[in-house]
Amino acid sequence: MSNTVFDRINELFNDRKARKTFLKLRFPLMAVLFVLMLPLLEKQWFLPGLIVSVAGEMLQLWCFATIKTKKQLTTGGPYMFVRNPMYLGRFFLIFGILMATGSLLILIAYSVIYYFYMVNRVNREEQLLAGLFGQDYQQYQRDVRPYLPTFNKRFDASRLFVFDRRSFADNHGVRNLTAVGICWLIVLFFTFVRPL
Repeated sequence: MSNTVFDRINELFNDRKARKTFLKLRFPLMAVLFVLMLPLLEKQWFLPGLIVSVAGEMLQLWCFATIKTKKQLTTGGPYMFVRNPMYLGRFFLIFGILMATGSLLILIAYSVIYYFYMVNRVNREEQLLAGLFGQDYQQYQRDVRPYLPTFNKRFDASRLFVFDRRSFADNHGVRNLTAVGICWLIVLFFTFVRPL
């Protein structure tokens, strides 16, 4: 693959009109893909998928309870180790659900699509955050990597266990947890109860 293919893919993920269209269609599209996945579920992959997905959801919920969107630069909780923990949590949340199919092809396709989504979205967000928080954000970028955890000497345990109920509510943590729970109940039913 040449750079032009990657450039075109990145252009697609950064196209404002395409992003707006996807934003409007994301829930119906995800619902259709979820329903299409149900006949592919494999019993032996239920528990491993559930474990990966729950780990991703826990990370995402921790992020919801930590971040104060556009109000202050969040560098505590999971943001002490990686600049984009919410996207990593979401990746593993969905990866675990898809893992329940036992399909390597589905997992690879999802991983590639999510990679381009995440990298391009993070690039746009980091430009916004640099504008909002200036030097503080630039220092944060120097101290903490975007995706791979950073363990540096500035570790402050008092900032690690952050759970702000107001932030959790503002970031729709309860709604997210409910949706994930419903998805897994459906996966459970179609894996173990449905007639073959």
